[in-house]
Amino acid sequence: MKRMAMAAMALVASAGMAMADPVLGTWKTEVDDGSYAHVEMQKCGANICGTIARTFKDGGEYKSPNIGKMLVRNMAPQGDGQYEGKVWRPSNDKIYIGKIDLQGNSLKLRGCVAGGLICAKQTWTRVQ
Repeated sequence: MKRMAMAAMALVASAGMAMADPVLGTWKTEVDDGSYAHVEMQKCGANICGTIARTFKDGGEYKSPNIGKMLVRNMAPQGDGQYEGKVWRPSNDKIYIGKIDLQGNSLKLRGCVAGGLICAKQTWTRVQ
């Protein structure tokens, strides 16, 4: 009986790993206003959120006041690697309508205004 319980727990754990959202992990942003970041994408409830974990400039890593702040907010999975939610842009402290299109180790992020008519885009690459 004990072996069956342990086998069942192992099966549940492995199924959870196999079902992990492919967007989870660490992503490198494009350079924006002279710096870039590593963003840690994690579950936040049923959605995905991304927090700035590390920041870099030409001279290397530096301690930005934005470390620990949420950049990607409540991105809801839409299926086929697409997500919708909000995105915060640190350089102007504004929050935009956000969309993600995930394709393998490339994450295309859009921040939009005017109901999605005007968008700025970045392509992020997977670090981990």
